Amino acid sequence: MRLSDKSVIVTGAGRGIGRSIAVGFAREGASVCLAARTESQVRSAAAEIESFGGRAIAAATDVTDWDSVRAMVDATVTEFGGLDIAVLNAGVLLDGGRTLEESVIDDWRRTIEVNLIGAYLCAKAVIPPLKARGQGKIIVTGSGNGHHGRVRGSSYGASKAGLWMVTRILSEELLDYGIDVNEIVPGPVYTELTRELQHDPATRFAAAGEWAKQPDELLDVAMFLATQPNPGPTGQSFSLLRREL
Repeated sequence: MRLSDKSVIVTGAGRGIGRSIAVGFAREGASVCLAARTESQVRSAAAEIESFGGRAIAAATDVTDWDSVRAMVDATVTEFGGLDIAVLNAGVLLDGGRTLEESVIDDWRRTIEVNLIGAYLCAKAVIPPLKARGQGKIIVTGSGNGHHGRVRGSSYGASKAGLWMVTRILSEELLDYGIDVNEIVPGPVYTELTRELQHDPATRFAAAGEWAKQPDELLDVAMFLATQPNPGPTGQSFSLLRREL
């Protein structure tokens, strides 16, 4: 029970990577707030946690809306008495294999709003309760596309590149508060988010030599970051990609 007595928020927790991390953390003793836009998904995930005796709350949350994000964080602190770990995982992938010229303007804008501005709002909201604890962890789900880019993926790459820069800056800003901020680069993962890419040769979803994985296979690296001593590694990118960043 490596996370016993820890309070955790996981965004994008209704399915895929977020749900796997939330359930995995709960199995290690954490009290978890599962946040996502689709209420039925987070309620289902919370019920799964409660089925094995874990503690969870479901928060229907729009990470692009400041009031919604604050309500989610307030509910977590009220229910669990504080906050120790925030996993900022909510994201969308709307490029659909299009070049920038072919891109849909609303999709491009929405990708930045969710992946970058949404993470910014969540980070801004969780900092005060983490500071109140005197230590904590912020873990963001990044992407190799935020480091080296991908043709036909301009909005996603731009959003994740911005997120990586925010991670590095925030790690410095929170250094004196004992709050570590790190990024996980999952590489190819079979999720609903990547469904359109999995069989499209133009996307090179599982390029030669890459490890295309299931969401549960990311749990170990997330657990590693969540259980590091304070202070621990910060401002770092932990990559499961074969290709150098």
